[in-house]
Amino acid sequence: MEAKPSNSPKSFIDQSVAPGDVVLDLSSMANQTIKLGGGLRQDCDSISVMKSGKLRFVKPNKYWVESSQKRYVPCVGDNVLGIVVDSKADNFLVDIKGPALAFLPVLAFEGGTRRNIPKFEMGTLLYVRVVKANTGMNPELSCTDATGKAAEYGPLKDSYMFESSTGLARLLLSSPTCPVLEALGKKLSFEIAIGLNGRVWVHADSPSSVILVSNAIMNSESLSEVQQKIMVDKLLQRVQ
Repeated sequence: MEAKPSNSPKSFIDQSVAPGDVVLDLSSMANQTIKLGGGLRQDCDSISVMKSGKLRFVKPNKYWVESSQKRYVPCVGDNVLGIVVDSKADNFLVDIKGPALAFLPVLAFEGGTRRNIPKFEMGTLLYVRVVKANTGMNPELSCTDATGKAAEYGPLKDSYMFESSTGLARLLLSSPTCPVLEALGKKLSFEIAIGLNGRVWVHADSPSSVILVSNAIMNSESLSEVQQKIMVDKLLQRVQ
C-alpha cells in the first residue's frame, strides 16, 4: 500500500524508506525548487521512492535515496570515476559501472575544439561529471564544471583504483570529513578521488602508503567513528 506524503519533508530525512513510499508533497512546498537525486521520481505533485535505503538531503535543495549497492544508477550532477573502453569520431565510450556505457563527447573539455581533441588509451581512468542521465539512454559525461572550466576533472595519473559500494562512496564524500579520511590525513600525505559510482583512486609517494589508505577505506564501511580511528592507528603502527 502506498504511503501518504508527509506535510513536512523533514520527517523522512535520514529515515529508512522503501519503493512506493511518497516522501514529498510538492503542493505543500510552494515556491520551492528541489533537485532529485538517485532513487526518487516525480509523479505530478508527489515524489516517491524507487529503491530501498535512507532519504538524504543536502542544502539548499537536493534529495536522494542512499543505499549500499554495487551497481550504480547514474544521476545528473554526480562526480564519477570512469574507464575509457573505446573511442569514436565524436565520443569516448566510458564504463561508469552503470547499466550502460556512457558517452563522453570529444568536445566536453575546457576549450574543446576539433583541433585539440584529447587522446586517451583504452583503460585510462577519468574523473568526470554526469550531465545527462535519461532512462533508456546512455548517460552523457563531461570533463568540465558547470562554468565550462576543467576544475578537477580529467585523466587521473597512474596509481591504484579500487571499487567499493555506492554507500561507502557517499560516506567518504560526506561533510564533515569522514572519520577514516580525517585520521589518515593527520598522519599521511596522499591524493584521493572518490566517485559516487563506488570507485576510489588513491595516489601517494610510496606503495605502502597507497596500500594502507586503500585497506583502511575498504575496512571502514561497517565501523563506527571510534572504531575507524582505532583501526587507522593500528594500521599505522604496523608500518612504522
